[in-house]
Amino acid sequence: MIATRLRPLRRLAAVAAPIAAALSLAAPAALAGPAPVPHLDLNRYLGTWYQLAAVPQFFNLNCARDTHAEYALDPQGNVSVHNSCTTWAGAPNGITGTATVSDPATDAQLHVSFPGVPTQDGLYGQPNYIVTALGPDYSWALVTDPYRISGFVLARTRALDADQWRSVRAAIGTAGENDCLYLTSPTTGGIETIAPLCTVRARL
Repeated sequence: MIATRLRPLRRLAAVAAPIAAALSLAAPAALAGPAPVPHLDLNRYLGTWYQLAAVPQFFNLNCARDTHAEYALDPQGNVSVHNSCTTWAGAPNGITGTATVSDPATDAQLHVSFPGVPTQDGLYGQPNYIVTALGPDYSWALVTDPYRISGFVLARTRALDADQWRSVRAAIGTAGENDCLYLTSPTTGGIETIAPLCTVRARL
């Protein structure tokens, strides 16, 4: 039973390993950080977002499918964050944190913290969540960090059309990232497989 449950993780690790290696080689490069969008309407940004692709991170490798986030204002005026997914064992998984605005000029750079998660345990700090591109109707968003180590394609729906994916890929390039480092996130009603985003263009 344990071996069966670990098998998908091994497959994901096999895909993620060269990505992690590429990121470690790229990290020391002295690049300017990705630019945030000129203005983020936080009230419009609240609500549910589905993760359709992402650069693998250690803290969400246990998520097999249907990864999504719920954003809402908390009593202190910060953004409450609740991330949920289904694990490889088919069980629900979730974590709750807080996002604070680090850049009041645009509201598009935030510091997200999750209690007990290494490097993300403090309520305040440098931005680690930069909204670097948005669909004009807030139907999708591209999020990364100052060092381009992370990357998330978020959408209001479980699938995007071909034109939207073209815009997402263009935004990834504009942010100074490589769409081959993004893996698709299996989503019910959307893409069901895990593959580098650059290899699935014909199907999107």
